[in-house]
Amino acid sequence: QVQLVESGGGLVQAGGSLRLSCAASGGTFSTYHVGWFRQRPGKERDFVAATNRSGGRTIYADSVKGRFTISRDNAKNTVYLQMNSLKPEDTAVYYCASGLSIAFSSIGAYDYWGQGTQVTVSS
Repeated sequence: QVQLVESGGGLVQAGGSLRLSCAASGGTFSTYHVGWFRQRPGKERDFVAATNRSGGRTIYADSVKGRFTISRDNAKNTVYLQMNSLKPEDTAVYYCASGLSIAFSSIGAYDYWGQGTQVTVSS
């Protein structure tokens, strides 16, 4: 059983930056792909970014491409989401998830989820 804990959320002004962390325990972290998703108020949970086991492959939603960067440190069992040039529409609860499927952008590809961290971007 893998446990995931997100941190790093908060309130930031538009144009600012935040770095989210996702710390994993309870499994062999390096065997799992990891993704970030977000859920805005009243909306479905959407894909944001994902990385494969080694971190050598990354994919992004079009809405965050060029502004967000996903990375992982398997030695620390941690995945990061660096978010730059934040916009009010990035306001959401951000979740990290891990799984074995290569369908990185699909919610169904992930078996384990964190509890989420709130990101609020003011205009």
